[in-house]
Amino acid sequence: MRFARKEPTGDLYSQTSHCACAITSAVDLVSTPMRLVVARCSVVYEGRLDASLPEANRLLMRKADGCIAIHADGGAYKPLNWMNAPNSVVEHDDKWVVTNPKGETLTIYLHEVFSDSSHELGEDPGLTKDGVEAHLQELLAALPDSIEPGLTLIRREYPTAVGPVDLLCRDATGQTVAVEIKRRGEIDGVEQLTRYIDCLHADTSLGNIRGIFVAQSIKPQARVLAESRGMGWCEVDYDELRGKRSDELRLF
Repeated sequence: MRFARKEPTGDLYSQTSHCACAITSAVDLVSTPMRLVVARCSVVYEGRLDASLPEANRLLMRKADGCIAIHADGGAYKPLNWMNAPNSVVEHDDKWVVTNPKGETLTIYLHEVFSDSSHELGEDPGLTKDGVEAHLQELLAALPDSIEPGLTLIRREYPTAVGPVDLLCRDATGQTVAVEIKRRGEIDGVEQLTRYIDCLHADTSLGNIRGIFVAQSIKPQARVLAESRGMGWCEVDYDELRGKRSDELRLF
């Protein structure tokens, strides 16, 4: 295995570079900056299933809340592999070993490090939705049974480690339901809901969790992806939710 570590630029790394390894947890990382490492690496995941990534150049992101994400130079919304907080990290000179409370392990082998930097991003104000999408969320929070009969609201903007779930609800059987709302339903919205559900599973008090993807119109590819992941989907009429009906004729 080839290993050539170049001099990092971030303060976080300089505090641990002379140690054999550094052990941190999500609690330790609360006040630490975002860390970005560009490296030639290979990855092995051991958990619910075994998976691996062969040696290649990638971007490693270690967020202040403890989340680890591994990105390739392509695709805007989904890392190749990741591990959400809470987790613990054992950092050796040539690898990171990331373990979560479920016993899943993500081992990142560093063959060559090209850059290593840390950045204070400060508090993020969160996503500002356009008027229609924000109003859709308000309307559906007031009328959750428009999505599914018997659905009741637990909370709007339910927080997770990767952002807030638009609506957290309970269905007629008492099961927890995560709802993601978009004006236009595309594949990236399904991926976003998948990440939220992964985070929510860490909270055992919520029990079994399923998802419903909601939009004014949903592309066929997004419907297929949602169904393949055991999610429901629902198209809603904005005008009808506002108590108005469109004057235009509709085929369906």
